[in-house]
Amino acid sequence: MPTGPAETDVELVRRAAAGDRDAFAAIYERHRTVVYRFARLMSGSDATADDVTQEVFVTLIHTLPSYEPRRAGLLTYLYGVARNVTRNRLRKDRRFVALDSAATTSAGDPHDAATRAQERTLLRRAILSLPSRYREVIILSDVQGLAYAEAARVLHVPVGTVRSRLSRGRQMIARRLGTADAPGRVSAVPRVEGCVV
Repeated sequence: MPTGPAETDVELVRRAAAGDRDAFAAIYERHRTVVYRFARLMSGSDATADDVTQEVFVTLIHTLPSYEPRRAGLLTYLYGVARNVTRNRLRKDRRFVALDSAATTSAGDPHDAATRAQERTLLRRAILSLPSRYREVIILSDVQGLAYAEAARVLHVPVGTVRSRLSRGRQMIARRLGTADAPGRVSAVPRVEGCVV
C-alpha cells in the first residue's frame, strides 16, 4: 500500500514493523538526510556519514518491533542511534577524518563565495575540534534546531545539562574562531550567510 504525504511516523513505523517495505522506504526518505547531516557534522567525513546512516537504518529495521513511540518520537530515536553509532565508529577509528573540501558555486562575487566557503570550513573545524559532549549538543540544538528538551531526550541528560553544554560549546567555538566579545555573550554558533554548516 503506498504511503500518503500526511502519514505520521507512528503509522509508518506500525506498517514497517508489520513488514511493509513501502512504509520503511518512506521512513528512510523522510529522515535519512537529517541522520546523514548529524553524522557528517559529528565525524567530519562524508564516508563515515554514509556508513553511519546505513547502520542507523539497518538498526531501525531490527528494532522496529520493540520501538515504542510513546517513549520518544522517531526522529529522537534515530538521533540517539546515530549518536551511538557515530561515537562507536570514531572510537574504533581513533581519529577524525580530515574535512572534505567543499566546492562552492555562486553566481555572485567569486571572492565573496570563497570567503563564505572558508568561513564555513573554519566553523566546521571548530565544531569538530570540540569534545563530543559539546559537539553533539551544538549540532543538535544550533545546527539541527532541536529544542532543549528534545536534545536532552536524545542525549539522555537533563535539560540543564544541555543548556550548560551548549553555553560552554558556544564559548569554545567563539574562542577558536576569535569571535568572543566577552564571556557569556555568545548566543549561538556563528552562522555563515547563505551557507549550511
